[in-house]
Amino acid sequence: MSDTQRHCIAAMIAILVVSLGMYLQGILALALCFLFVLPVIIRNAYFVCVWFIFFSYFRLHEAIPVLMAFKIPQLLALASLAGLGWQLWMMRGQLVWHQVHTMLCVFSFWVLISCFMATNKGLAFGSFNSTYIKIVIMVFAISWLPTNLNQLRQFPFWLLLCGILIAAIALDNKANGIGLVEGTRVTIGRNIGSMLGDPNDLALVLQFPVSFALAYCFSGSKFRRVLSAICFVILVLGVLATQSRGGLLGIAAGVFTMTLIRSKNLLLPGIMGVMSLGVLVVAAGISDRSSGGAAEEGVDASAMGRVYAWVAAFRMAVSNPFTGVGLNNFYVNYYFYSPHWDGKNHAVHSTWFQILGETGFAGLALFVLLLVSALRVSHQLLKRLKGHDLQPFSEGLWLGTISFCVGGTFLTQGFTWPLYILIGLLMALDRLTGEDEHVSRHTQKTPVP
Repeated sequence: MSDTQRHCIAAMIAILVVSLGMYLQGILALALCFLFVLPVIIRNAYFVCVWFIFFSYFRLHEAIPVLMAFKIPQLLALASLAGLGWQLWMMRGQLVWHQVHTMLCVFSFWVLISCFMATNKGLAFGSFNSTYIKIVIMVFAISWLPTNLNQLRQFPFWLLLCGILIAAIALDNKANGIGLVEGTRVTIGRNIGSMLGDPNDLALVLQFPVSFALAYCFSGSKFRRVLSAICFVILVLGVLATQSRGGLLGIAAGVFTMTLIRSKNLLLPGIMGVMSLGVLVVAAGISDRSSGGAAEEGVDASAMGRVYAWVAAFRMAVSNPFTGVGLNNFYVNYYFYSPHWDGKNHAVHSTWFQILGETGFAGLALFVLLLVSALRVSHQLLKRLKGHDLQPFSEGLWLGTISFCVGGTFLTQGFTWPLYILIGLLMALDRLTGEDEHVSRHTQKTPVP
């Protein structure tokens, strides 16, 4: 009997068993299906994990509502945990603990402490259990699951593809006047309560792929550069449609940093950064916004709203200097700490003040230490991979981290995916390129018999 015949017989038996299970009990059939695909999941645990992150970060199932019925994020989450558990058990003697892992664990522990001390423990633990703990687990998954550099090389392609998809949907909504906020600011899935229904959050989602598109515009073949430039333009147009000032600052910071990396002239990056910001502001049409537009004299209402929110966050930290008001508790505590009340609570619109208000001064210090550790690793990778085919990958991580620091001043990113994905990728790239460097040095030192 040939291999093809044996495979066909095995497939038919599997179909019959699953059909019988479905006839007897639906849940049993699902369990049997999972057992059959488990070997595939184990072999491709990293890619399953990556796609879970893409669906969670880009909210693909909300941007394309027809996917919501398939519960793809939940299925990918279960598959990721199964693959991660098996891989960790099989590779437990090969796992490398990174210094950034330590900083992440310390900060996460402090976030948990802030949940115990939160003013509304239900909200705090709900956010911790439903979102933050998943993010932390996936940081370890991203940093440990890749076994070779080829797996990391594929990440930018899928990242840019997802980013272009979201940007294209945003531009289509803008052209057709779907889900616009304040008459001009584009959103996605606002009618179904999607996270992308806030223009600032939509701009935040597009920041990550923008950094990689910009990095790949300056390396590789001419075809790849042109393709990357096209991706960059589409993504930037998507950010412009949101009219988010934080998003524009993030892009300008990326342009400034990329010019600084590629140019020896210190004056040129500053000029490019200022020019790009000016062009982006004009192109975005921010002056047409009903809040923060040219119609408002002096300090506009949008800016003053941020100032009031930042003052409220500072007062929360002063009142609770060690743990703040607790994870996801800023919004419900705004009334008690804001110097100005207009009849409704507001979001903080700043990563730094979000961390300060919800985890206290101690939490902010630990968060800054985590970020500094990530920046140090990223800078080391820039120097190590200079001239390497993964140089644009390391530059994309560096640009992404810098954009996070700048854009995070006006966007709420403290407990969402962007920074933590960057941290996981940084540790994975550092581990795999460090192993390659060690092997190459050992090979050079070993005499040829």
